[in-house]
Amino acid sequence: MYTSFKQLASSLMEREDKMRLAVSAAGDFHTVEAAIYAYNEGVIIPIFVGCRETISDILKKMGHDPRLFSIIDEKDGALSCKKAVSLVREGSADFLMKGKTDTSVLLKEVVNKETGLGLGKLMSHVAMFEVPSFPRLVTIVDGGMLTYPDLEGKKAIIDNTVQCLINMGYEKPNVGVIACVEKLNPKMPETVDGDLLKKMNQNGEIKNCVVEGPISFDCAVDEEICRLKGYESPIAGQVDIFLMPNIHTANICGKTLLCMAGAKMAGFVAGARCPIILSSRGASAEEKFYSIVLGAAAAKRS
Repeated sequence: MYTSFKQLASSLMEREDKMRLAVSAAGDFHTVEAAIYAYNEGVIIPIFVGCRETISDILKKMGHDPRLFSIIDEKDGALSCKKAVSLVREGSADFLMKGKTDTSVLLKEVVNKETGLGLGKLMSHVAMFEVPSFPRLVTIVDGGMLTYPDLEGKKAIIDNTVQCLINMGYEKPNVGVIACVEKLNPKMPETVDGDLLKKMNQNGEIKNCVVEGPISFDCAVDEEICRLKGYESPIAGQVDIFLMPNIHTANICGKTLLCMAGAKMAGFVAGARCPIILSSRGASAEEKFYSIVLGAAAAKRS
């Protein structure tokens, strides 16, 4: 549906009800920079939780008046994460982003059964890529959370990712369960899962999407290759969501696109009450900005 992150950002600029982003431990320059850029572009309204003095200094260095922004003063990193989570839970923010803190600290607050954002199901990572040589954004899962998902885990990944894309405006996403071949082979568990997930989709256990599997990567991206192979599918060459066999294949595929194909990436954790952006503290402001765009598009008003 979307051809670039810029197009996705443009669709958000047109919204009157801007999504509110709670940034936990917001003492990281690139994180604040990305949030302010998203604000200036009309994508989100930021709420910074962290040391007021540090955040104010960063904003001043960027040429902004700190008084124009919502800053909740909390110097303790863990408590700032707790507060940011509570903002989403109480409906004062729509999605969440990690600042200068460890991922485990924020996730501990997210999964807290009494005060967190869990929905009683598996959470998974959604990564979307803009590849210069490809005509649309592609989503590769799960390269960041679930290591070796079983059949139910793969179903959860599909459910989480499909819901995010529907929130973004996709009508009925196409899901490809990726393997190295397009045929069921009992000796290849990846193909068995692909076949079962396709049947689960056909009988209504997996909804709001079209699941094809097993399907090879080349057939998922190129309709002409499908024709040459004699592979018939209603979504041949039109896959939106690439469900990889495990975290290694998803991670390697994503890094290959980034390092060798000049791709851009954005991502967040899905399966909680809201998208949770967990970009590395070493990530560029650009990657964090695109992740904010993606999270805002996938979020629903609290």
